[in-house]
Amino acid sequence: MAEPSRLATPRLRRSRGRDPLGLRRALSDRLLPALVAAMALLAALALAGARGAAELTARWEAGAAAAMTVQLPPSAATGGRLERALAALDAMPEVAEARVMDGARMQALLRPWLGEAPAVSLPLVIELRLAELPASPEVLAGRIGAAVPGGTVESHGVWVARLVALARSLQAVALAALVLVAGIAAAVVAVAVRAGIAARRSAIALLHDLGATDADIAGRFGQRAGLLVGTGALLGTLLAVPVLAGFADLAAPLLGSQPAPSLAALPWASLPWAELALLPLLGAALGWVTAQVTVRRWLRRLP
Repeated sequence: MAEPSRLATPRLRRSRGRDPLGLRRALSDRLLPALVAAMALLAALALAGARGAAELTARWEAGAAAAMTVQLPPSAATGGRLERALAALDAMPEVAEARVMDGARMQALLRPWLGEAPAVSLPLVIELRLAELPASPEVLAGRIGAAVPGGTVESHGVWVARLVALARSLQAVALAALVLVAGIAAAVVAVAVRAGIAARRSAIALLHDLGATDADIAGRFGQRAGLLVGTGALLGTLLAVPVLAGFADLAAPLLGSQPAPSLAALPWASLPWAELALLPLLGAALGWVTAQVTVRRWLRRLP
């Protein structure tokens, strides 16, 4: 048996394009890519959800959390009270900018509730932009209230903290879903490879007896599985792109943008293109590694 053993290994290596193990029939090029495409679509959605939650968290922390408002009665517009309040606020080191809200903007904000011409006198609102996020919004609100007697301080820190906690929770859930999808994909590939091994058991055992190494056999399964999984991941990623663009358009108001007026104007540039481009590559690598591990474990049991 020594002579066939020396000839079998080179033959297996030279005939990679001839599929001596019959893997094109053993590993279907329809079912596995379709399953992986569905999982890649879910992975892309989870990935985009994690990134969107991170962007919302950063925007809320740097935006609304770093802003406060001070309300004064309408009578503060006379007697220099408003000017004294602005001077006191500008003198505080925590305040980067203090400005009075424009009347037109105030009416625009209140129009959904009070109509075009509100019958009540509107208070004066001073918008504050803080130099940095306060460690304790309540303490800062107390200092501002002391600097502006009679003013009502509104701090956004409480509800922003809750929104940030919610966004971070959603980000953690999205990342957990991404890990779960990867685990399910690996399990699906392992099952498909085991089915391929069962279908070609005799041929694999024969080539192994003739001298084909574990690396040769596992490499062929890895190449086939990597190709199928990578193809399925690419298809799922392409299907995810318009879905993600639609979701990004729905979330545009939360990020300070306007919804797109047409399909061509969707926020395509805001999609996580770098991460999406990696999905097919990561899918192919996952398929290759899973097939290698599965086949090598099976080959170790051979006599």
